[in-house]
Amino acid sequence: MLRDELMTKPASKKSKPQTSDQMSAIAVADWVRDKIRLGGFVPGQRLVENDIVTSTKSSRSKVREAFQRLEIEGLIEIAEFKGASVKRLSLADVQNIYKTRMALEGLAASELAAKTAPEVKKRLGELQQQMNEWEDKGDHERYAQLNSEWHNLIIQGSGNQYAAQFLSQLTVPIYRLLFSSFYKVRRIQSANADHREITSAILEGRVADAETAMRNHILHGLDALSEINAEFFS
Repeated sequence: MLRDELMTKPASKKSKPQTSDQMSAIAVADWVRDKIRLGGFVPGQRLVENDIVTSTKSSRSKVREAFQRLEIEGLIEIAEFKGASVKRLSLADVQNIYKTRMALEGLAASELAAKTAPEVKKRLGELQQQMNEWEDKGDHERYAQLNSEWHNLIIQGSGNQYAAQFLSQLTVPIYRLLFSSFYKVRRIQSANADHREITSAILEGRVADAETAMRNHILHGLDALSEINAEFFS
């Protein structure tokens, strides 16, 4: 489900500008990545090197290195004579991201279901209860936050660091899509019905059911793309 799935990426630490001798290329990349994730930089927007140098109090070389990192991640594009810009996603791009999420989040759900992990599972049950309570309240932002935490808990609780790393990168370019998909109560109800099925399977240790239900959940989000405004796609 789109934003739902929100799967999301664990809310990354907000990168705060530091002094030029502190701000590494990695920190600059984190700063730009958060701007993209939260809509501060939008698809197609040109990233002005001088502006980012000023905002991050970093050096031009560090900003250029950060751009190269983000280009490798598929978040920005660098064109000769034009510089860097936030990459626009095509519908095919989003479909591929969701298909990859199906595999990785399905794996995470099955791995958590197979674990004992009493504290993680207790928290998962609590989050599910909160989502049930907010389902019909029409507060899409609060529900989206709970949805994101629910997905992140399953991913982190699985103990699969590689899946967590890849999923965090996949979520950044579709973060706005995930949030936008929860503006309708009907979508929230549909997503939460999936959540209840997945949560039950994980808490009861039904490994295969947990994976199947999670994969179906992500697929339902992909199906909901038809309701998303065309502004997101190139």
